[in-house]
Amino acid sequence: MKTTVARRIKSARTLAGFSLRKLSDKMNGLVSYNAILKYEKAQMMPDSKVMIQLAKALNVKVNYFFMPYNVEINTIEFRKKSRLSVKREKAIKEMMTDSISRYIQLEEFLNLSYKFKNPIGDLVIERGNDVENAVNKLLSAWQLGINALPNVIELLEDKEIKVIEVDEDDCFDGFSGWANDQIPIIVVNKSFSIERKRFTALHELGHLVLNFKKSLSAKEIENLCHRFAGAMLMPRETFLKELGEHRNKISKAELIAIKETYGISIQATMHRAKDLEIVNEQRYIGFRKWINADINRKKEINLGSYLGKEQSNRFKQLLNRAAAEDVISMSKAANLANVKLAVFRDEFFAL
Repeated sequence: MKTTVARRIKSARTLAGFSLRKLSDKMNGLVSYNAILKYEKAQMMPDSKVMIQLAKALNVKVNYFFMPYNVEINTIEFRKKSRLSVKREKAIKEMMTDSISRYIQLEEFLNLSYKFKNPIGDLVIERGNDVENAVNKLLSAWQLGINALPNVIELLEDKEIKVIEVDEDDCFDGFSGWANDQIPIIVVNKSFSIERKRFTALHELGHLVLNFKKSLSAKEIENLCHRFAGAMLMPRETFLKELGEHRNKISKAELIAIKETYGISIQATMHRAKDLEIVNEQRYIGFRKWINADINRKKEINLGSYLGKEQSNRFKQLLNRAAAEDVISMSKAANLANVKLAVFRDEFFAL
């Protein structure tokens, strides 16, 4: 119990982004930062009064500190821009660990057990053509065909991949990894445009399912995961059908139409056209100069949008099912959702 409480206190502090001193200050000096450090090292156990004040300062429920850990996160592929601080990176990882822990606990209540199967794990990926072949094999194994994917996140959840969305600024793209060495997880930025969210989710899927040759550099792997995402959104056969095998120029209207149909950004479409040698390097560089010359163009404002939906719903669906069938109490459901009981009751309605 002491070890669980210790780890939970540190987790909640990391999520809040507090230093030991700041947490002590938030508790009005009820305990020193040295005492909090001892709590986190399981050298001391806080009494009930301190526990209540810790919960208030960290904006969690007291029972949060007693929730057992059922998840260990391994093999993290953290894709980020340089502006994301180490502190924020740790906070995002803690947030994801907590979310996955609640997810798995809910599945256990419903006696659900799954095992992810990777249909392309036997393929060794070294170059772009290997990615194209892997995508074709994956689409066939998952019976997806070569048409537009209507909802990427829903697809991933159907394939037993846990998808978590977090509210972050543009410093954070996404990351992927494994929980308990067997549960694939993908984390994406909830604030992204729908096209960017789809691409990011599939990029992270690439990290999970592609078996890269050991000699490849991190940059080469990133580029191949980019190609994987583009190929999943528009397989080679589909892409060639839409744009042809060779183009000197591609119109803005064509790019917008593809974006609105396939949910792939104009920039990703042009990058894919370069990868497949439909346009040459010079033409692609010219496009990059044009798109980067204006901030609105770079953000693809007024350049069409995909009208589909991309959000993670499975956890909420399972939670409502468990509450409706009295598998768990309303209080437990609210706890798993990490919301107040009154809030959960307002959203929940069973016929």
